[in-house]
Amino acid sequence: MFKYPNGRAYEKKENEQTLHASASDTYGNRGMTLEADLNETNAYYLAQGIAVIHKKPTPIQIVRVDYPKRSAAVIKEAYFKQPSTTDYNGIYRGKYIDFEAKETRNRTSFPLQNFHEHQIEHMKQVLAHGAICFVILRFTTFDETYLFDAHHLLEYWERKQQGGRKSMTKAEVERHGHLIPLGYHPRIDYIQIVDKLYF
Repeated sequence: MFKYPNGRAYEKKENEQTLHASASDTYGNRGMTLEADLNETNAYYLAQGIAVIHKKPTPIQIVRVDYPKRSAAVIKEAYFKQPSTTDYNGIYRGKYIDFEAKETRNRTSFPLQNFHEHQIEHMKQVLAHGAICFVILRFTTFDETYLFDAHHLLEYWERKQQGGRKSMTKAEVERHGHLIPLGYHPRIDYIQIVDKLYF
């Protein structure tokens, strides 16, 4: 069981999508998750000297561990030290890059509940300092991955806060997002989109 710093237990929302998907969820990527694809892509960028971008570790405080055997420790209780911000950050062409990665099985929309208030606030702060900030969204049913600028995400978040839709339609993601073709090396070449949008 994981707990936040205030002691409240972490509970996964009923419709909350995670970065972990089964092999049957996607076809083109043969079961690889978005996170695995991005980690592979970032390793490629690093090895080729293109960019230095890493997945941020989630800060966890381990409280109770059981040792059923000397060689096997089982974490029984842990706390999130602080709410996480976004998934990835780094530097490319002298600019700070910060982004979140999310995927959904929904066919017609992307639920905004997949994002948390503290992530949205973090993105606002990053943008206020002139950095590059975006989200990478994947519709697993179609195996389509989009780079979606944070400014647009904030507009749709604000719409939700004002009582509007609680999701972005797939058409809205297609209109404002940039489809990233899947490749071999790198798997998700999002830097080519970053070049077009921000440089």
